[in-house]
Amino acid sequence: MLVILGFTMILTFMVLIMTRRLTPMVALILVPTIFGLFAGAGLGLGDMIIESIGDLAPTAALLMFAIMFFGIMIDVGLFDPLIRFITRFLGNDPAKVVLGTAILAGAVSLDGDGSTTFIITTSAMLPIYLRMGMSPVVLTCVAGLMNGTLNIVPWGGPTVRAASALGVSPTDIFVPMLPSLATGLIIALAFAWFLGLAERKRIGSLEYSPAALADAAPMASPSFWRGLFGGNRVVRGTDIRPGAAATLSTTGILTVRPGQRMPAGHTALAEQKLLEEDERDTAMADTMLSADRPTLRPKLIWVNFALTVAVMVLLVLDVMPLAYIFMVGTGVALMINFPKLRSQADEIVAHAPSIVGVVSMVLAAGVLVGVLNGTGMVTAMADWVVQVVPASMGEYLAVITGVLSIPMTFFMSNDAFYFGILPVLAESAATYGIDPVEMARASIIGQPVHLQSPLVPAILLLVSLANVNLGDHHKKVLWRACVVSLVMLLVGVLVGAVPFG
Repeated sequence: MLVILGFTMILTFMVLIMTRRLTPMVALILVPTIFGLFAGAGLGLGDMIIESIGDLAPTAALLMFAIMFFGIMIDVGLFDPLIRFITRFLGNDPAKVVLGTAILAGAVSLDGDGSTTFIITTSAMLPIYLRMGMSPVVLTCVAGLMNGTLNIVPWGGPTVRAASALGVSPTDIFVPMLPSLATGLIIALAFAWFLGLAERKRIGSLEYSPAALADAAPMASPSFWRGLFGGNRVVRGTDIRPGAAATLSTTGILTVRPGQRMPAGHTALAEQKLLEEDERDTAMADTMLSADRPTLRPKLIWVNFALTVAVMVLLVLDVMPLAYIFMVGTGVALMINFPKLRSQADEIVAHAPSIVGVVSMVLAAGVLVGVLNGTGMVTAMADWVVQVVPASMGEYLAVITGVLSIPMTFFMSNDAFYFGILPVLAESAATYGIDPVEMARASIIGQPVHLQSPLVPAILLLVSLANVNLGDHHKKVLWRACVVSLVMLLVGVLVGAVPFG
């Protein structure tokens, strides 16, 4: 009964958020509560949930002050030079912007911390996406996919957990998996490129009205290579002057070609449409390269850079709790950049919407985790998974473990999978001559999917910063993450890192 309730609860939650029937926060609270009562938790349900929320409180504090710290750094202009460089380097081609997002997310993911990766990637790229009219869901999909693929690095959590649970070396797990990792990254980058091409087609291939074309100067048709790698010039948030040629889409995107003139009467419409689009931008997007925003502190850029580097170094060294590091960093940043009391209060309030969004989801996730653990659903689900594997499939347990890691690490925490299920599977596999290190390699296959789970605080941070619905993110990223995981497993089998029979 607990197994059925556990899987049904997860399925119900996923359906409700992906069909947008409920917001993730509401679904995280109400769905587990209902199923917890069905499981017989009764009045003990409150104690289970409060205990779980207590365990998540440091994570909520970390995300709260991390959002505030990096939000302050964005406001004061620390990332403006990086954004200008990215804009100049990538141009205004959506395909290149999405591919650049993937490369940036992959590079930052090497530190092994998803929250840091998503904060930096979103800070640098989200303003560009919104100014060009690109979908933020593409950003979250690409960033989540790259971070999940790279989550198997030996200093990352899953590999260390697998090594600890089975008593093997993280290096012995990781090194044979390098071909799988390389292939997974190639697949993820390919997905990013095709997502970028789709965005280019959606916003960068607009046709011009007959009136505009009749008044346009002759142009040479673009070459094949320019059409494949260049794309049209898409301009958003720029000055609209009478006589400039542009075509306005329903998303407020203007496609401009030199020498063309905008038909009479279209200028005012374009200005109004851009104004409406700007009003829908998030606070983070409004900071993009705005040279006159009052929060800019150009004289303090090197001070803020040094402070950010110090915070990042302390994060990597792990000498103090991460939440406390961001607390101190936020306090120092406010004191340096906004010495007046009123200015500090205004800056804190400015980031309240982002903070409330992510912290509320993290605390709401405590309800789901509390019910799963407190009612024994996680244990029952783990035992059931082990029991349903028939003895005749024993010699394929490594591959089975790789396949199981995809859904199981999505439905439960890494701790529950690696310390609850993996040791039992590894013990059974040993009777068929499969080494524990081989089982450990198979167990990390599902990480591209695991990173998209609502039980992972970092993904809640990503969708909150990008103002994206978690269900929309899942619809775009989950099947792609499954493909990456399965390809990594196939490559692992082909190179012998994961035994097959």
